[in-house]
Amino acid sequence: MIDRTAVVGSGYMGGGIAQVLALAGREVALADVSAEVATASRERVIREAGAYASRGLWPADAQERVAEHVTAAPSMEAAVAEARFVEEAVPEILSVKHDVLGRISAAAPADAIIGSNTSTIRIADLATAVAAPERFLGVHFSNPAPFVPGVEVIPHAGTDESLVPAVIDLLAASGKVGVRVADVTGFVLNRLQYALFTEAARLVEEGVASAEEVDLIARTTFGFRLPFFGPFAIADIAGLDVYEFCYGSLSAAYPDRFQPPHSLTERTARGEKGVKSGRGYLSTPPEQQPELVAYRDEAYAALSALLERLGPPPVQY
Repeated sequence: MIDRTAVVGSGYMGGGIAQVLALAGREVALADVSAEVATASRERVIREAGAYASRGLWPADAQERVAEHVTAAPSMEAAVAEARFVEEAVPEILSVKHDVLGRISAAAPADAIIGSNTSTIRIADLATAVAAPERFLGVHFSNPAPFVPGVEVIPHAGTDESLVPAVIDLLAASGKVGVRVADVTGFVLNRLQYALFTEAARLVEEGVASAEEVDLIARTTFGFRLPFFGPFAIADIAGLDVYEFCYGSLSAAYPDRFQPPHSLTERTARGEKGVKSGRGYLSTPPEQQPELVAYRDEAYAALSALLERLGPPPVQY
């Protein structure tokens, strides 16, 4: 079991990652550019844990557990000296990350796993700064780290394969869902997120809808489904033949922006239309459709009730 960890970079993301690991009972050495910054960050994450607990978002003893397990290290080298797992969470600047990763890999035990919280930089481009790069991989938490469950786990071509399940197990013990993805710029999360933002911005620029209207439509239509079903499950439920038809309309109007994916047209050509045919991107059989519909209806009703209780988000347009 990975019991001793370190987080280098104690800002908002690094601090949240430290809280997550501490609540899972791991010892966490927190480091930054100076001992003073690390100490101030430790005090902040302890206060935040208490605030989360007082709001019922975390266990009642969260503040005590974070205080017990998180220590402020006098230096990066001291933080990683006995760590089994180190998470680098410094700013998204290649030169900065190279410098920090070089220092971490020089000071950490030879068998320590080193992860980077980079959100877009290819792991192979960071690995060049790491001594023994086979122990290095991407471990990309989402903002806010204490509450978003998914974490991208990104090995580069030279990563020791045994590290991937070890990191996913550590994440699972911390209440997170580790998902292995390939080492490409932007990985999965940000390629999807920025593709959506690009089209949303175009809609506003073209005068189709205001920013407020686009946000409202996204939240109350397809975005409403996303906590429960990913894009492939949604397509299979709707019907891949329906998607193909809609792509025809979109590609006729916007040929430079919308073309049906080859994987879609290949499936429909084989008669694979999703749930109604028993095969699409997934393999949900038609006889499971009543169970799927029942789950969907209960999930959407529960989310509606939650949103009704919370009210609209406090953002200003």
